[in-house]
Amino acid sequence: MPNFVYKGRDASGALQEGVLAADSRDAAAAVLRKRNITVTNLRERERRIPLLPKIGGGVPSKKLSIFTRQFSVMLDAGLPLVQCLEILGGQEDHRIFKQIIDSVRTDVESGTSLADAMSRHPAAFDNLYVNMIAAGEAGGILDIILQRLSTYIEKTVKLKNQVKSALMYPIAVIVIAIGVVAIILIKVIPVFAQMFASMGAQLPWLTRQVVAASDLMQSYGGWMLFVLITVFVALQQYHKTYTGARVIDRFMLRIPVLGMLLRKIAIARFCRTLATLTASGVAILEGLEITAKTSGNSIIEDGIMKVRAAVEEGKTISGPLSETKVFPAMVCQMIGVGEQTGALDTMLSKIADFYEDEVDTAVNGLMKLLEPVMIVILGVIIGTIVIAMYLPMFTILQMI
Repeated sequence: MPNFVYKGRDASGALQEGVLAADSRDAAAAVLRKRNITVTNLRERERRIPLLPKIGGGVPSKKLSIFTRQFSVMLDAGLPLVQCLEILGGQEDHRIFKQIIDSVRTDVESGTSLADAMSRHPAAFDNLYVNMIAAGEAGGILDIILQRLSTYIEKTVKLKNQVKSALMYPIAVIVIAIGVVAIILIKVIPVFAQMFASMGAQLPWLTRQVVAASDLMQSYGGWMLFVLITVFVALQQYHKTYTGARVIDRFMLRIPVLGMLLRKIAIARFCRTLATLTASGVAILEGLEITAKTSGNSIIEDGIMKVRAAVEEGKTISGPLSETKVFPAMVCQMIGVGEQTGALDTMLSKIADFYEDEVDTAVNGLMKLLEPVMIVILGVIIGTIVIAMYLPMFTILQMI
């Protein structure tokens, strides 16, 4: 469901603005009219497909997980819904999240369903969350749904942290290596170059190349940094476009080792999300659409949406899923077994558990592989610079 950014004025003339989830622009305008808001500006918010989506948008994932877990415990203990929200809002120390909980409580008190009240705050409660709450309200099992949601969020946060640990280490080492080499080239090498020039020594080829790199860094270092930042920002903006997301995401999936890791992460997220939704009573078509949008990769999203279109025509999930060439044959076969036995959510949960363990193993293996490789690369770069500076010393000693 798209989100619409609106501005307008209420019956008293006060300025009102915010974000509203609705099926279309006309539906959003109708909802605002019911709230007695005269719309002055209404536009659809740009949809973004992040590489590693953040649960809950502007609200930290840990806060959302704790809120959901505590909410389920309170409902299970028999506390009224409004009282639960009042207690949770009163103890919340995150300013934005506290305002959202209080707003949801006010809407529920006025007769709005919990799902509808939460849908007005996509910064905290995404489509998956809202749809599961709606299913829980319809089936009278809201406490059970909240327990499933909290478990889902906790597992997703763990998966996201594994991705961060896999990506942050090499990035940190590369940044440190670039910084160290830049400092040596800008501050240290010019001192040696000046000394060699004063002695009139004939510099070896390797030394001349290092001195030339030092001169280049001193003259154009600022421009080089500007170009790198510009390229990074341009790639980010390009990734936000339809074509750019597919070009970059396809490239990411084809990177050796890392591409396989990202694919396993996407499969684990797909199975965990769809299992949670189907077990909670969300319709399979709606579940597939939500799962596609939370996949984190536009190529995988396109594959899931093709499966959704095929299921809408009356086909099973496993057949069209294997035709996408995105998911391994083992995953498609296990999903097929789940469909035949009527235990799709259970089978999806088992696949998710398996691939989450696979991701854990792959991340640990990647860390063990990257550590010596990065050390060797950094050692070779620094060693080359040191050798280049010592080679002229031997020529000078021979002259003496």
